[in-house]
Amino acid sequence: MEPQSYSNQHPYLSAEDIKREQAAFMTQVYGWMTVALLVTAVVSIWVASTPAVLNLIFGNRLVFYALLIGEVLLVMSLSAAIQRVSAQTATFMFLGYAVMNGLTLASIFILYTGGSIASTFFVTAGTFGAMSAYGYFTKRDLTSWGGFLLMALIGLIIASVVNLFWQNETLYWVATYAGVLIFVGLTAYDTQKIKEMNVIGNAGTDEDRKEAIMGALRLYLDFINMFLYLLRLFGRRK
Repeated sequence: MEPQSYSNQHPYLSAEDIKREQAAFMTQVYGWMTVALLVTAVVSIWVASTPAVLNLIFGNRLVFYALLIGEVLLVMSLSAAIQRVSAQTATFMFLGYAVMNGLTLASIFILYTGGSIASTFFVTAGTFGAMSAYGYFTKRDLTSWGGFLLMALIGLIIASVVNLFWQNETLYWVATYAGVLIFVGLTAYDTQKIKEMNVIGNAGTDEDRKEAIMGALRLYLDFINMFLYLLRLFGRRK
């Protein structure tokens, strides 16, 4: 089953016009995702190389958990308020989330060697690029993936929370491999859904910018989570 055709929705636009607008929109999405990843990386490296900040965040559980809760609340707020806030505010909130994520992700520089972090990043980028390209170009409707991936993600979250207390090595590795597969699938699924959510004909508007920010957030989360699960597999601990 193929995704719904935009040419049927916009008979006054040629197929080439629609493809160009979709391509321009996805360029925005990938552009904002890349900016957010760079912000996160720069903040993480800065924290890891600044002992005072590192100690403030990871030497005090209250600060660390406050940041984690703040990240969740910020994502939920952005998702809930995207129709009401301006494009500038949505962008600010998205980049603010990238900064907060960078503060907490500095922990990977404590646990893993720089070389293994770099190599895992490139593996993630290659995998993400391949799956996102599949999601963008495939004629197959990936809607059926959504329910399965959502249920698998819920199961993964539950298993991860349980293992915080159980500390079972087998469950840890099962969750790790499952996490990789889930976010590989979500990358393709989300790419197709982001492409389809673009409102043809509103290029250059605030609404177009907000759609791009929300799309960038989804793919940013897919990339970061895929990277973290792959780091469990390929990362060399210090």
